[in-house]
Amino acid sequence: MNSPFLIAGELEAGGHRLVQRVYYEDTDFSGLVYHARYLHFLERGRTDYLRCLGVEQRELLNADEEGLVFVVHRMEIDFRGPARMDDLLVIRTTTEKAGGAKMVLSQEIRRGETLLIAAKVIIAVINAKGKPRRLPEKLATQMLVASEATV
Repeated sequence: MNSPFLIAGELEAGGHRLVQRVYYEDTDFSGLVYHARYLHFLERGRTDYLRCLGVEQRELLNADEEGLVFVVHRMEIDFRGPARMDDLLVIRTTTEKAGGAKMVLSQEIRRGETLLIAAKVIIAVINAKGKPRRLPEKLATQMLVASEATV
């Protein structure tokens, strides 16, 4: 309970793991999670993955004169099953590729062993003015190692 990253999930073998509960506000009139809310869960997974790697996105924006920003360029999502209020969901994030001006991340949302969502997310790396920028080599390596290693 003393870990500063407890709320941000944890790095584990193969990437990052974040647990989130489904609340009433996440559901639609049918009692199922509204499809757009899955994007929120996936974003939290990506953000906390970086946070557990020691990367604060706010600091990247002001790290140098150019700034560094991550934006979703493309996302493919397979909806495989519904989540319901009070479910505990596990969001897993893994780096497939990191280098140049993009990252490719795989994400899953599971309830227990049941796969609910599978997503592939292509992230563009840009500067504060919206122009492509190279991902720092150190961060690219860190992300790739975290997705391969047993932490």
